[in-house]
Amino acid sequence: MDLRLADKVVVITGAAKGMGAAITLAFAAEGARLVLSGRDMAAIEPVAEAARGMGRSVITVACDITDPVQTEALAAAARDAFGRIDVLVNVAGGTGPMGETAWSTSTEAFEEIVRLNVTGCFNTMKAVLPVMVEQCYGKIVNVGGTFGMRGRAGRMAYSASKWGLRGVTKSTALEAGPHNINVNYVAPGMVEGPRFRTKVIPDVMDRHGVSEAEAVARHADEYALRRITQDEDVANACLFFASDVSRQITGADLAVDGGWAHL
Repeated sequence: MDLRLADKVVVITGAAKGMGAAITLAFAAEGARLVLSGRDMAAIEPVAEAARGMGRSVITVACDITDPVQTEALAAAARDAFGRIDVLVNVAGGTGPMGETAWSTSTEAFEEIVRLNVTGCFNTMKAVLPVMVEQCYGKIVNVGGTFGMRGRAGRMAYSASKWGLRGVTKSTALEAGPHNINVNYVAPGMVEGPRFRTKVIPDVMDRHGVSEAEAVARHADEYALRRITQDEDVANACLFFASDVSRQITGADLAVDGGWAHL
């Protein structure tokens, strides 16, 4: 199926690593023009070069999404370079405190992850939406998480931030819909990669006194398909929501988790 993403202008936050890199290269493979942003520009550049090697037009913009001045500058750079903004994919985010109860989580840690995962996405959406409204076209894909759909003990702050992002997504979908703008939410489950291996799995190993292999198996056994989500699975969901194949879908939650959030 032709997703008709060739020459679409796609802004991707958190494009440097893991899911962000996979999403970037998936859009590059579809022929999109790319605006890649993040705080670590050295990490973004190899991804940008890989996309350029596929013949794509790419610009990179340093941006801390928690700073609205920087997100406005990101939108301006995209428009200056390409004349429009067709798609925003919000990948940038963080994990917050792990293994903490609601009563042991510090206010500072709670506010920090909400600021990154909710306010940061609000900032980028606020920056690009006037452009999308003016052109009467746009797609926004917010990458959240299944802990924002079912909750998770020991991950209260992260879960709260992703529930909040769902609310931002759904309300904005209602507001932007009359302007032919779709706003949707992709919710990965546990995704194989550095964050999973260096943060999530060590926490499980410490709490349950199990090996790394046993910790991974514990997670896989929770899912109907008995396997951990891969970066490419999330990228494919983002392509779907960014394309006109999903033209009649907005305000939706799409769990990419092998069967956990809804089962």
